[in-house]
Amino acid sequence: MELREMILQTMKAAGRPLNVGAIAELTGVDKNLVSHALALMKKDGDIVSPVRCKWEPTNKQ
Repeated sequence: MELREMILQTMKAAGRPLNVGAIAELTGVDKNLVSHALALMKKDGDIVSPVRCKWEPTNKQ
């Protein structure tokens, strides 16, 4: 599974905005890799930040 898909699935399963550390812990992926992926996902419009330093999918279906 691609990292972006894993992050999105983790966010949807959590049902709440998550920070980088929580995503890294839940996915088992290094925080730096998660942070880089989130930056790309934000640029592509896949995620939004409803609360400072926390992220959620733009499409929460």
